[in-house]
Amino acid sequence: MPETGLGRLKIVDGCDLPDAYRQVLRPGEMLFDERGRGRRLPRYFYEVDTLLTARETQLAPNFGIYEFIHTDLRESPVLRGFPKYLPCAIAILATYLSRLRDHVQTYIHIAANGGYRSPGHQLSRNASTHHWGTAVNIYRIGDDYLDTPEQIDNYAEVAREVLAGIWTRPYGHGAGFADDHLHIDLGYVTVFPRDADGETTDLPETSPA
Repeated sequence: MPETGLGRLKIVDGCDLPDAYRQVLRPGEMLFDERGRGRRLPRYFYEVDTLLTARETQLAPNFGIYEFIHTDLRESPVLRGFPKYLPCAIAILATYLSRLRDHVQTYIHIAANGGYRSPGHQLSRNASTHHWGTAVNIYRIGDDYLDTPEQIDNYAEVAREVLAGIWTRPYGHGAGFADDHLHIDLGYVTVFPRDADGETTDLPETSPA
């Protein structure tokens, strides 16, 4: 049988990627959140070489890679095609969501650019946990669209009960709020895979945004 798990994917050091990818992914660079706290971007990525690989590779029992890589026109052009690069922590996010899907017993639908979103995305501001592959925007669960205070608050409460240590964005308008999806994130998690070659390239110099 063909291998369907993460073992089929190549792990790459983002600092070794071509310039076009490094400029968008910014591996190992420091970003600052809205309170000025420094957060270092992921350096190690899974390489997804084709759409077929994305469709056939499972991140967790209930989630495939293809569910996390839908992009819109605001994403950098180099990341709209293949190969695509996903921070290795995306597997942890998928495992959390798999547990949530088991609990709600129905499909969880992730918005375009609602999984991984690069620092080069036009809507990127500060240190979004989407850049770490540890945040997700869910626009529908089963037949329920999450576009009302009641639906968002209801599923946010369910998620917090099922998934230890997560943060959910409150419903509302303006920066830091959501009104057409449920935002769940695990914080700023980075993964140094056991099979990674090691840090042989100096990290880029950084400065506050």
